[in-house]
Amino acid sequence: MRDGLYQFIISTLDLFLWGGKLVGEDNLPVRGPAVFIANHHEALGPIAVYGSMPLRLYTWSVADMVDKEKAAAYLQWDFVERTLHLNPPLSAWVARALSNFSVPFLRSLGCIPVYKGDYDRMADTLKLSMDVLRQGKFLLVFPEDNLLAKDPETRIAAFQRSFVRLGEVYYAETGKRLEFYPVAVHPKGLVMVGTPVAFDPLNRVGLERSRLKDIMEKSVRAMYLQAEHGSASEVAALTVQHK
Repeated sequence: MRDGLYQFIISTLDLFLWGGKLVGEDNLPVRGPAVFIANHHEALGPIAVYGSMPLRLYTWSVADMVDKEKAAAYLQWDFVERTLHLNPPLSAWVARALSNFSVPFLRSLGCIPVYKGDYDRMADTLKLSMDVLRQGKFLLVFPEDNLLAKDPETRIAAFQRSFVRLGEVYYAETGKRLEFYPVAVHPKGLVMVGTPVAFDPLNRVGLERSRLKDIMEKSVRAMYLQAEHGSASEVAALTVQHK
């Protein structure tokens, strides 16, 4: 998809489905590559981040969502029944209708399929991701584990740590430390960007995966809670203080 068409579509979605505010814009990188780590906030999370960010983003997507044979079943379970609360057989019909639009749309956005639990296919995800990073572009990852219960206060589930492997493969190829940016989406109409944290190649693999995962998860939760309970100035302050 050409950049002009991309901006038109994203602006339209933002206008009709989100229309929120970006906080922490000064934290955005001047140039890529970089990886943004965000909470999903149901179906609106991706639309909110896309609509708020003045950057072109390439998103990690559940592989079934970009597979025309599997998308309907996944949408029926993950969105139509769990979010829209529709029951069969209506949920199946709605999911099939949505998949006819969502699959080609997500593919046109350049979404990168992620095969959860399939270690061998993870190599495909990383290869496609490196193609984006080499061009100095930006990745967006929603690492919440949707099989786990969400925290009742933030409605955010625990993060998975597979996204840290991006830092590993990028450093192995380039010798440079990839930066990760926490992003919190709040239903008040806020998308908050925190300060970046760089991958540390000096740490042991398991330690670094846990360290970066924990920092991103804590940062996103902290910004979310500040938006929930704090003032606008406190939210803005947190986006530059939390590391």
